[in-house]
Amino acid sequence: MAEKLAKWFVGIFGGITGTLFGKYLVIFIISMIPILELRGGLIAASLLDLPMWMSYLICFIGNIIPIPFILWLINPVFRWMSKRKRLGKIVKWCEDKANSKKDKIERLKYIGLYLFVAIPLPGTGAWTGCLIAALLNLDKKKSLIAAILGVITAGLIMLLVSYGILGKVF
Repeated sequence: MAEKLAKWFVGIFGGITGTLFGKYLVIFIISMIPILELRGGLIAASLLDLPMWMSYLICFIGNIIPIPFILWLINPVFRWMSKRKRLGKIVKWCEDKANSKKDKIERLKYIGLYLFVAIPLPGTGAWTGCLIAALLNLDKKKSLIAAILGVITAGLIMLLVSYGILGKVF
């Protein structure tokens, strides 16, 4: 799924992918988007034939930028949104999604958060992990560290997959 979405986004931004800066901008933006995050950014980087380590760095930065905002601001934003009829439905959907996955984090707390973010599977990642951490009222600084370490790990795993390194080793 991430590969299809990454290809779709690369297609949308097709005009700016004619320059190196444009290509880097595309993977940066993709890395900030929920669901795709760093995983989608690295797939897009591979599709755009960008250098591996520079792409990793740009995707990493793009993926961690939203983390503090989610951890520190999501609860007040959700409270405000809940008071509005249509926005309240979005909050309910987000909370239901987070609650369906919270047992994975709740038991192990920060190690659970790290693992949840680090294992690059659909529905896991920094956005969902930090949303769950915020809803569970976990310590924000510890959650920030766990999420960033998870993004680093997920990124290294995705480098192996996206750039075909695993296929060359085995």
